[in-house]
Amino acid sequence: MLLLTIESSCDETSAAVVRDGREVLSNVVASQVDVHALYGGVVPELASRKHMEAVAVVVDDALRKAGPGLADIEGIAVTRGPGLVGALLVGLSMAKGMALSLEIPLVGVHHMEGHILAPLLEQQVPFPYLALAVSGGHTHLYRVDGIGKYRILGRTLDDAAGEAFDKVSKLLGLGYPGGAIIDRLAADGNPKAFDFPRPLLKKPNFDFSFSGIKTALLYYVQSQEGPIQGDHLCDVAASFQQAVIEVLCEKTLRAAKETGLERIVVAGGVACNKGLRRLMEQKATMAGFRAFFPSPSLCADNAAMLGVAGDAYLEGGCVADLNLNARANWPLDQAGWPQQR
Repeated sequence: MLLLTIESSCDETSAAVVRDGREVLSNVVASQVDVHALYGGVVPELASRKHMEAVAVVVDDALRKAGPGLADIEGIAVTRGPGLVGALLVGLSMAKGMALSLEIPLVGVHHMEGHILAPLLEQQVPFPYLALAVSGGHTHLYRVDGIGKYRILGRTLDDAAGEAFDKVSKLLGLGYPGGAIIDRLAADGNPKAFDFPRPLLKKPNFDFSFSGIKTALLYYVQSQEGPIQGDHLCDVAASFQQAVIEVLCEKTLRAAKETGLERIVVAGGVACNKGLRRLMEQKATMAGFRAFFPSPSLCADNAAMLGVAGDAYLEGGCVADLNLNARANWPLDQAGWPQQR
């Protein structure tokens, strides 16, 4: 099946063409980073407006780059949720309008479902596996038994990891988005320079908490007489990042051991973090597990990642009608078969 996929859950407008749920023919992303950087975070109303400006452009560009024409598209997959409602509605409206006019089936896909299945676009990852979905809005551990078969094992109790990176970046006056900036500074810093807390690390469950690390760094910044700069800034960034990624890795590996799952997928925007990728690969290998990461272009929000689940659902007869609505909050374990309720 040749699918057109559309993603607009937050601040990237994206469209892609995917064949048979595995082969990416095109994947176009229009970023809004420059717009939201002025405010230190995503402004929902601005995001919706920018999606409206960009969605037709990225769809046209994705079709042009893919090769096959619009008449060859056999189905459409679109992000239904979770995310910013106004932003989601832009993508949904475009998808429903095209499905109606082309008389082809439509399916709504969970945003994080797209992320944790993204590695399948590039490599074979047999089911079942453990998935760490880590981004600006999510930090969850899932057991993945197949497409549409998910069980939540743990989640953040407060800030998501990516959210913590962005807030700390703002505290340090580094700008937005914070994850990439902190990761870059951390490469030149000493991760042992400051002993920031590792919340919930000793707890036997698989839940996360990052607000304590952020608060500890806030108190440290307030204790300083002047601005944190140079090597000092690199050491603070490296120590903060190390605290976060140690929690992510230790909790994930503990879950892998207790569930007996040998394969670990790390996905979402924070999966681009070089420190996290390096530490997870090292610790997973030492413990006898294998870690899988999507390419950086498939870690950030993009439409191609929707193709894996979208193709499977449509081939299985799971089709949405034109009353399909956005879901700002949508637990992934409620997004499986049949998932168009």
